Amino acid sequence: MVPFFGTFIISTIRKKRWISYEEKFLKETDAITSATIKTFDFTSLKDLKMTIPHAKIKGLDISRVILGGNLIGGWAHARDLIYVSKLVKAYFHDEKVFATFLLAEKCGINTFLTNPVLSRVINEYWRRKIGDIKFISDCGSENLTDGVLMSVDNGAVACYVHGGIADSLVEEGKVEEIGKALELIRKNGLPAGIGGHKLETIKACVDFGLEPDFWMKTFHHTNYWSASKEDEHDNIWCTDPEETKEYMKNIKQPWIAFKTLAAGAIHPDEGFRYAFENGADFICVGMYDFQIVDDINIAADILNSGIKRERPWMA
Repeated sequence: MVPFFGTFIISTIRKKRWISYEEKFLKETDAITSATIKTFDFTSLKDLKMTIPHAKIKGLDISRVILGGNLIGGWAHARDLIYVSKLVKAYFHDEKVFATFLLAEKCGINTFLTNPVLSRVINEYWRRKIGDIKFISDCGSENLTDGVLMSVDNGAVACYVHGGIADSLVEEGKVEEIGKALELIRKNGLPAGIGGHKLETIKACVDFGLEPDFWMKTFHHTNYWSASKEDEHDNIWCTDPEETKEYMKNIKQPWIAFKTLAAGAIHPDEGFRYAFENGADFICVGMYDFQIVDDINIAADILNSGIKRERPWMA
């Protein structure tokens, strides 16, 4: 039986007749009962070696591993498998999302990074007092200002300009719009960041004189079979990892690396080590519940193994 740490407020349980999420969901990760799942044995909390270390961005305490929102939101990168997004959406119903959040928190992950459209499920998690995971928003919206304000109104602790949006604004010669978004985020008292799938986006913002509180940049090696710089059909997200590593060495703000596993093409032991050793201060990782304990054990081992970095820790 899995040991659990903490219970819900007794009066709330009596009033609502809820059993704790630890009892209802986290224990079920050990109770493999169905005919089709008996051979599927995944690592549970009893196997957690240690919780993930934390660091700070502008005084904000953030776990070195951040739970990514693409899987939970149904935005699954699946190469040419057309059914995967629907499958992921069916898997991550609200109760599964809540159980995933809680398991992540038990492993030391205190931050979830996602689009503001998931504000409803995050706020419901808080309202029901299941846990208090933090929410960093990518402010993704048709209108960047609306995305920022929606994020602020729904409890984000930090915001950044979504990588795809920033890429497009740079390509259109509208870098000043990114600067305006930073100002609006800071006006609302939150740390403000800039994302980018393309290194050119980061360079353009630096050249323009923008100084965010943190950066989001895709980062993974390209030594996996489906990687192809000539044919980027949902196969590759960092086409220039060595150049990214060299450029980010001189960036003084914290760097959150994302797409570190190339959407599941790279093993966590390899992808996490590559990101941390080559300069990332944090990594944002999309995870199913059955992957969380294993991933945190891997990341914690890497972070506690005295890794060598050329770029100093910036957080």
